[in-house]
Amino acid sequence: MTRRDQPGLKQRQQRWLFWGILIVMIYIWSFSGLEFTGIKASAGEVTRSIIAGIFHPDWQYVYDGSGEDLISLIIQTLAMAFLGTFISAILSIPFAFWAARTGQTKLHLRSSSGKFVLILIRTFPEIVLAIMFIKAVGPGSFAGVLAVSIHSIGMLGKLFSESIENIDAGPSEALISSGANRSQVLTFATLPTVLPEFMSYTLYRFEIAVRSASILGMVGAGGIGTPLLFALQTRAWSRVGIILLGIIITVTLTDYCSGMIRRRLV
Repeated sequence: MTRRDQPGLKQRQQRWLFWGILIVMIYIWSFSGLEFTGIKASAGEVTRSIIAGIFHPDWQYVYDGSGEDLISLIIQTLAMAFLGTFISAILSIPFAFWAARTGQTKLHLRSSSGKFVLILIRTFPEIVLAIMFIKAVGPGSFAGVLAVSIHSIGMLGKLFSESIENIDAGPSEALISSGANRSQVLTFATLPTVLPEFMSYTLYRFEIAVRSASILGMVGAGGIGTPLLFALQTRAWSRVGIILLGIIITVTLTDYCSGMIRRRLV
C-alpha cells in the first residue's frame, strides 16, 4: 500500500468507526427506555397450557357445519384477503402512474404528490383502519375487506410505481417513433412490460393480507381472529391450539402456492 492510499484508508476507517459508535449509542438509548419488571409467576403455567393445547387440539372444532367452525372461518379469512387484495390491485394502478417518476426534469410535482398520497395511505395500520371501518359499517368481514384493501393500495401503489420507473423504454420509444399515441403506447408497450411484475407484487401482497386478515378478527372485523380471541380470553387452550394450527397450515400453503406462481411470472 502506498502512502497516497493511506489517507483514504484512514478516512474510511474513521467513517466506519463513527457509524459503529452511532449505532451502538442508538441501541443503548433504545434499550434504556424499556422497563423490565420481571416475568410473571403465571408465565410458565400459561406457556405449558398453550403448548399442551397445541399438542392436544380440539379436533371437533375443525368442522361441525355451523359456519363458525375452523374451516368455515379460514375460508372467510382467505376470502377477505383475496377480495381486499383484488380491489387494491385494480385501484393501485392509477395511483402508481400518478406517483411514477417518468420524466428527466429535477422538479416532479405530479410524482411527488402521488408519492405523498401513497405514504399517507400507508401511515394507518390495517388494525386501525379496521377499527375505523367497524365504526362506519359495523363489525364483520366487510370492515376487514375495506381495511385490507385501503392499506394494500398504499403498498401496491408504491411497488407498482417503482416498476413503472424501472421499465425498459425501448418498446415505448419504438412505438412513439412509428407514430403511436399515448394510449397505444400504454396498451401495447407499458402494460405488457410491467404486468408480470404487477401480478407478482399482488401475489406477494396477498400472502401478507392472509396474515393480516387472521388478526383483524380480534377487533371485530371478521375471520378467524374472533374465535382465537375468545379462546384466549376463556383459556380454552385446546381451541387455541387447533386455531393456531389452522392458521399455520393456511399461511404455509398460501406462501408455497404464491411462491410457485411468482417464480413462473418473473
